Amino acid sequence: MPSLSKLRPTFRRTATEDVTVAPESIEVTEQPKHDEVEAQVEPDDIAEWKAQQPNEDAQRGVRMVEGITLTWSKGSLIWIFINMWLLYFVNGFQSSILSNLTPYVTSEWEEHSLLTVISIISSCMSAATYIPMAKILDIWGRAEGFALMIGFATLGLVLMACASTLAIFCAAQVFYSIGFAGVIYSIDVITSDASHLRNRGLAFAFTSSPYIIIAFAGPKASEGFYENIGWRWGFGAFSIILPCVALPMFIVLKLNLRKAKREGRVIKRETQRTMLQSIWHYTKELDALGCFLFVAGLVVFLLPFSLADSAPNGWSSGYIIAMIVVGFIILIMFGCWEAFLAPYPFLTANLLMNRTVAGACLLSFNYQIAYYCWASYFSSFLQVVNDLSISEAGYVTSTFDVVSGVLLLGVGFLIRRFGYFKYLLWIGVPLYIFAQGLMIYFRRPNSYIGYLVMCQIFISVGGSVMIICQQLAVLAAADHQHVAAVLALLNVIGTIGGAVGNTISGAIWTNTFSQALTRYLPEDAQASLEDIYGSLDVQLSYAWGSPARIGIQQAYGYSQQKMLIAGTAIMSLSLVWVFMIRNINVKNIEQVKGVLF
Repeated sequence: MPSLSKLRPTFRRTATEDVTVAPESIEVTEQPKHDEVEAQVEPDDIAEWKAQQPNEDAQRGVRMVEGITLTWSKGSLIWIFINMWLLYFVNGFQSSILSNLTPYVTSEWEEHSLLTVISIISSCMSAATYIPMAKILDIWGRAEGFALMIGFATLGLVLMACASTLAIFCAAQVFYSIGFAGVIYSIDVITSDASHLRNRGLAFAFTSSPYIIIAFAGPKASEGFYENIGWRWGFGAFSIILPCVALPMFIVLKLNLRKAKREGRVIKRETQRTMLQSIWHYTKELDALGCFLFVAGLVVFLLPFSLADSAPNGWSSGYIIAMIVVGFIILIMFGCWEAFLAPYPFLTANLLMNRTVAGACLLSFNYQIAYYCWASYFSSFLQVVNDLSISEAGYVTSTFDVVSGVLLLGVGFLIRRFGYFKYLLWIGVPLYIFAQGLMIYFRRPNSYIGYLVMCQIFISVGGSVMIICQQLAVLAAADHQHVAAVLALLNVIGTIGGAVGNTISGAIWTNTFSQALTRYLPEDAQASLEDIYGSLDVQLSYAWGSPARIGIQQAYGYSQQKMLIAGTAIMSLSLVWVFMIRNINVKNIEQVKGVLF
């Protein structure tokens, strides 16, 4: 492996450094030049005047958003936050419907066991979205990147509603995952652009507060779609709703950008490039080859762990071995490309060398693995083992949304009041480990549902504290120019953690559930073992209290306990990463400027 000193930083240059700018092509404005202004004002006023101008050394997208925040009114700021709240509401509603209905979608094609396969593919694609999105937001602008992701999300929703096979549904969910991951990421970046660092915890808490409503409305809506008009309309309806909710935010950003240009705060820099030169330039800027190698390597390497059980010869099947080996080689090629050859590397050693950024990213990676070790099959477990309906199971799995929606506001006020956030991690992380350990005992047949809800509440408190502190940690360690970069890095590492967690979950499921069914099912149900393994509907078709249903419940309990043991063991490593994070006082950092929250 190369030494860290040889790794080149990703964001070391602006997007136009390698482009020749024609002096005569620069748009002339009525605004005087900086040296002329300095000659016209008193020395004491120069610093104040400069503070009201965008950073000229920043990339185009950062200059544009600084021009917007320096120009817009409080009314525009309030509307942006309202619109971000609405977008979080739509995203949360749709996510709830997706998580509650996907088991039935896969069961329609008798592939319930492939739940984690879909999650792995979509997670890998989402992980590869964040760094290119950071560059799009920094190079082209916040509004443009946001609109692009809305387009991907809408396309994914339309394709899911029209899917006639599981393969088409998987492809549709890739577009959906890329789009919604990009939309939420764009909103988080814009939230950071529009708020003081000391208030950012409150800003994140406000934009994510719709989940309190979704926790109750989402599961009930999922049940209504499934029982009354079909799961397809659960996706089709939001393909209409999403663009309508997103359009006002795009318009507000573009109108205020035009206003900033009229006032001379943003100067357009035209460049002399042909179409082919522009395509080649942005291909290098977005590190297209690095994205391809990253996604291909992750997908090919991780999928065999979920597919091995269905292969003809299990782990000894030729294509299973080949996928693991080829995926590993592709990931090595990705590392070599990024270290030695990439003009604009996908990942940056400079950011990873910062101990606060590294600690927060590793904590996110650890947390996502531990959570997704068991989460994918939890809704199915609640319906089969605890005899809950779709909506009731959704209420239990949505405990996090209710608790975090209330708790994060309090956490945000604490951070605003005292400025420090690391002490919160020393409360949240041990509580999460404790709660996940409790679930090993309580998640089994005949366990009282109240104990499961109690564990979910503890997990929600610990998890929500971790999430907001991870975001604040990376943002406090960076300047405004690198806000999009550090948030992208945090999301990349966390999403990879989710894919790894789903891989572990899928591997445990495929290697324990079918064997447990063989062991626990009565003789008269053994002939239907494959149908039971592949369909949630078939599992629920057996009467409550029947020998077959009891056997299925015991198999679920056995597999879930193994998943939770793995997740708890992995989560215990997170205490090490908390030590790495510096105890930064965010009250003393002024990161952005303009009319802010």
